[in-house]
Amino acid sequence: MTRRPSPDARSVSLLDRRALMKLGLAAQAALALGGTARAQGTDRLRFGPPEAFSYDTLKAFAKDLASKPYKEPARPNPEIVKRIDYDAHGKLKFKPDHALYGESAGAYPITFMHVGQFFQKTVRMHAVADGQSREILYDPGLFDMPADSVARGLGPEPSAFAGFWVREAKDQVTEKGDWKTREPFATFLGASYFRAIGEKGQVGMSARGVALFPEPGAAEEFPDFVSFWFEPAKADGEPVTVYALLDGPSLSGAFRFLIRRTGGTLMEIEAAVTMRKDIVRLGLAPLTSMYWYSETAKPFLIDWRPEVHDSDGLAMWTGAGERIWRPLNNPPSIMTSTFADERPRGFGLLQRDRNYANYEDGVRYQDRPSTWVEPVGDWGKGAVQLVELPTDDEIHDNIVAYWLPAAPSKAGSTVSLAYKLYWQDAEPFPGALGRCVATRLGRGGQPGLPRPKGVRKFMVEFLGGPLENIPYGQTVEPVLWSSRGTFSYVFAEAVPSDVKGHWRAQFDLTAEGLDPIEMRCYLKVGDEVLTETWLYQLHPTP
Repeated sequence: MTRRPSPDARSVSLLDRRALMKLGLAAQAALALGGTARAQGTDRLRFGPPEAFSYDTLKAFAKDLASKPYKEPARPNPEIVKRIDYDAHGKLKFKPDHALYGESAGAYPITFMHVGQFFQKTVRMHAVADGQSREILYDPGLFDMPADSVARGLGPEPSAFAGFWVREAKDQVTEKGDWKTREPFATFLGASYFRAIGEKGQVGMSARGVALFPEPGAAEEFPDFVSFWFEPAKADGEPVTVYALLDGPSLSGAFRFLIRRTGGTLMEIEAAVTMRKDIVRLGLAPLTSMYWYSETAKPFLIDWRPEVHDSDGLAMWTGAGERIWRPLNNPPSIMTSTFADERPRGFGLLQRDRNYANYEDGVRYQDRPSTWVEPVGDWGKGAVQLVELPTDDEIHDNIVAYWLPAAPSKAGSTVSLAYKLYWQDAEPFPGALGRCVATRLGRGGQPGLPRPKGVRKFMVEFLGGPLENIPYGQTVEPVLWSSRGTFSYVFAEAVPSDVKGHWRAQFDLTAEGLDPIEMRCYLKVGDEVLTETWLYQLHPTP
């Protein structure tokens, strides 16, 4: 693969100079013309000159940008950047004393991340106040760098900012220290990826601006957040406002994030995305996570830990009001599952298993946040799509979930949407029904008798809700469906434990062939539904 040469000073800008001036990127335009940006001393950062800025202006600019040929973002000297590997990148630490809002008004300081081998493109940063935008100018002196760091060879242009952190509140000091020593609570880094901590103080899964498959059979496309603008939170508990310009070969878009530090993190997001060309599959509000294995299906002796995953299921609250739980898979090949809906109430990738003994790992998988998408307004017809990729290790994000609108994404069309992202322990609006808490598989048949071949046993466990009022010995009915095969040995029973309202459905499934099998199950007594709906995709083994 031939590496694209680094642009020179007169081609550094992603955007044309006249448009830069209109949008408030005067400093970038001046630098592209060989000029010098004006410095400002606030927060010990250097800023470009002020220009008018608003979200409406950004939306109009993004829409106009989509009508023009795509230009890749600038890249600081590629020969240097490719040598900033994982270890070298970790040694490039932004100096807290230079943080945006570290000394000026603003409850939550913002610090920046450097380009490196895995984040090679320039991302422009701007501060907004009173409707005026100023670019934050890159300076290698903003980072602590080892004396022998190759990053010292990078100049001020193109900017070597690659992402940013939103830090904890300045007025909060805990046993872990102040904002300078504590972990940030939100991160934006790489393409259009971002993530935040949950109620247990951990990060895990990520979200993105969009998930994009431009053509049938084509590889996934990863557009970039190429510029950010920041407005400070006036006080602890109020939102930090972040604006973003998204750009890629197939589309351009404007985003606004209101980021609140709650028990976990809450993000209120607005977006307007315009297509440069027809797009086969445009995933909105996408979530990305990792699932290697769990109690459901662990290959023999693959790892010493009982379970390894950032999320263990996809939860959905449909427009019709049904609550659905779909345990995740590590499939033998790439699988895309589509769950048609209209006006969805929410969906998310959750980490329901919070028991340390089920992980036995110091990285605290049991504390990973769940992330829930709450649509704002009418999202119309479409589907939640779940993409599961095979993986053989925990270092790969192999799970994606997003909303796919029913309307086609045609060149020149604009999709506008609003939603909330909750980073916390569980769904923000839990239902009254029993929740699925485990899916266990085994050989079919009855204990003590010869086991029939080609039969799979299922134990699907539910907890809470109306199950807490079901007396021991009450007849509870599992309601089952599968895309093929036959059920046998079907019943429900209370799980012998000290936990009230803990029941399981038990059944065998007999099916021929190796094609995936879709399944459904819930528990009821008479006409009363007791649990959410369990969905599962079984991959038969030879």
